Amino acid sequence: MTSRLRGAVVGCGFFAQNHLAGWNDIEDVEIVAVCDLDIEKAKAAAAKFGIAHYTDDVNALFATQKLDFVDLPTTMETHEALVALAVSHQIPVIVQKPFAPDLAGCRRMVALAQAANVPLMVHEDFRFQHVFRAAKQIIDRGELGELTFGRLSWRTAIDVYSNQPYLINVKRFMIMDVGIHLLDLARFLFGEVDGVFCRTQQIKEGIAGEDAATLLLTHDNGATTVLDFSYASRRYPDPFPQTGVEIEGTAGTLLIGLNQELTLHKQGESTLQKIAPDARSWTREPWTQIQDSVVHTQRHFIDCLRQHREPDTSGRDSLLTYGLLEAAYLSASTGRLERPERD
Repeated sequence: MTSRLRGAVVGCGFFAQNHLAGWNDIEDVEIVAVCDLDIEKAKAAAAKFGIAHYTDDVNALFATQKLDFVDLPTTMETHEALVALAVSHQIPVIVQKPFAPDLAGCRRMVALAQAANVPLMVHEDFRFQHVFRAAKQIIDRGELGELTFGRLSWRTAIDVYSNQPYLINVKRFMIMDVGIHLLDLARFLFGEVDGVFCRTQQIKEGIAGEDAATLLLTHDNGATTVLDFSYASRRYPDPFPQTGVEIEGTAGTLLIGLNQELTLHKQGESTLQKIAPDARSWTREPWTQIQDSVVHTQRHFIDCLRQHREPDTSGRDSLLTYGLLEAAYLSASTGRLERPERD
């Protein structure tokens, strides 16, 4: 690979602005082209981020640009066709979550990429937030002993529908939009899952899918975790987009509260650690920790490309997370604890 990797971004919508700003912060990467079906969005992104080429034709993009990778921050319905196109050109892909509308689509993309030996990573950024990396280090050092219980809570009443109006009509909504982050985070912190129980709720009138859900996970190591998340929780101040976390073990307890404050209880004492943001020029509250983690995710992808190793959230690994998502929706319909599929 060249000393500076050449990339393209397909999709220039709301969250893609964070992707574009993040790539600008990575010195050994240059975004050489952007693409969007709305040519005005592509043109505006190119002008804002100083990108040489823009187009509304993804086929022309791949035909005319020499690329080391492509970033796909598009809606999940578009991912399979775009991944297939990139793979056909032997171009490594990082694709925004949700990976696909269902597990079958995820499997098809993974199979295509593996058959062509093309790297494929899912942009799953919660696990790349500073506070969760710090928590994982504490767990891995054994400071909590054997893990026994956890709770991951993400509750807000933010108007998510204004910036992403398509969510009103999505039948698989809250688990797919936010729950997938927490499922991946539960795997990252507690390990693999052998059972899922789920209850969904539809609180806001006029939406097609669930806007709140509660999941109970049983892990291979014997731990139990509870995941609860909602777009209909009235709290002042609103904690968006922060995740409250409790992690209990045989030797201590770790709490993650608001403003990335991490409290460790062990041996009769409590210690508080404040996790500082990256202080990037373009990040803004309340989005800072999410925006920082976008760059960390991108950095991981680039490092893996350079080192020829599989990313932590590769397409193959992400099949395990999406197996949990499918088990959650199945459990919500059956009212039973369901066993996730494991490829």
